[in-house]
Amino acid sequence: MDSSICPLDYRYGRDEMKAIFSEKGRIEYQIKVEAALAKAQASAGTISKKDAEEIERVATSDIIKVARIKEIEKETNHDLMALVKAITEQCGGDAGKYVHLGASSNDIIDTATALQIKDALEIIHDDVDALLCTFAKIAKRERDTLQVGRTHAQFAIPITFGFKIAGYIAEMLRHKERLFEIIPRACAGKIAGAVGTGAALGKNFSAIQIHVMQELCLTYEPAATQVVGRDRYTELICLLANIATSLERYAVEVRNLQRSEIGEASEPFDIEKQVGSSTMAQKKNPINSENITGLARIVRGFVIPTFENQVLWHERDLSNSSAERFTLPHTFVLLDEMFIRMDRVFSGLEVHADKMLRNIGTSRGLIMAEPVMMKLTEKGVGRQEAHEIVRKASMTAIEKGIDLKDALLERDDVKSVMSEKEIVSVMDPANYTGAAKEIVDKMVSAVEEMLERKV
Repeated sequence: MDSSICPLDYRYGRDEMKAIFSEKGRIEYQIKVEAALAKAQASAGTISKKDAEEIERVATSDIIKVARIKEIEKETNHDLMALVKAITEQCGGDAGKYVHLGASSNDIIDTATALQIKDALEIIHDDVDALLCTFAKIAKRERDTLQVGRTHAQFAIPITFGFKIAGYIAEMLRHKERLFEIIPRACAGKIAGAVGTGAALGKNFSAIQIHVMQELCLTYEPAATQVVGRDRYTELICLLANIATSLERYAVEVRNLQRSEIGEASEPFDIEKQVGSSTMAQKKNPINSENITGLARIVRGFVIPTFENQVLWHERDLSNSSAERFTLPHTFVLLDEMFIRMDRVFSGLEVHADKMLRNIGTSRGLIMAEPVMMKLTEKGVGRQEAHEIVRKASMTAIEKGIDLKDALLERDDVKSVMSEKEIVSVMDPANYTGAAKEIVDKMVSAVEEMLERKV
């Protein structure tokens, strides 16, 4: 009987990311830290090189078995001590005497967690790069595709679809910077003993800690308690939640643009095999974008317990431990899943340029109110007066159900300064996208420079 409960076990997450946070993966990272500690102890002269090499030799998952650790833990009721005993019993000679020497449990746990975070962040970095590449391709392709911009869910003024995507590129580039900047703060371990003073490590405490972290390519907590400062995890989870929220923003836009009454863009859909509904056979639902929206809510849900894990009694308590077994793995696995789905959506995104133009047409010229106002000011009409002229003409057009152009031509204060030909010209949406195309070019170039290749 399958006893899986968590959807990460059977529905969400790539094997590559889940392996990092699996039970076997966690133990392998912890074993790696124990081996690095022994090597550092030998370097400081605390133990012999021979004993350190023996500890290193057995410190692999091929020798230290998860099943044996679990067996010992049933007796000790302490997972890290079970690991230490499992390593010790495999060591030949006197080497077993020096396993975990001078260390506290969280020296190993937190340093192993830093290694997990480091490897997981590398995957997220790759995810960001892949999505940026996809965005750049779309922005470049749709650079000139006219679309109406919307504010307050109402028609505003013209943009291009490539310009919309350029905004996503700028946002993801900022996230890429943040991910790079957080590495030294999030990937920090400690080898500082029971309350962080390093007393059990003796006079070589600082040298041992530095040696371990250099061996593992990590930074270290300069003034630890029994744990690495949890403000580091708070910053990390908040950043990952921030990124998840950006992905949700793009997903919600796709969902809105795929609405039947808008129809300007849609997720890829396999019309040969894919089923949209078990009863409504015509349905083509934005399921991946909706999934991303739901997962973003879960990721943000881990922010609050992460903040609460920062507040530990005195030099530490255990209230953070159980929560972190959920927050860190789930956040990374779900964010990676969201990236995969987001890239799938945009890689196959169907852009309906014809519907974008039809929707612009349904505005009956009202989206061009601003350029008319600006043209009137060029003709010498005061800005506030010009605004009022166009506002009244717009209200008339809406009330009568006519084009804004026709409402403007009914007004003597417009006809006295602008000809019909000028009005038609200034109300062409293609003439009022500002620097949208140049902004697209700039953002695509930024991605190409980052990737060191053309998209």
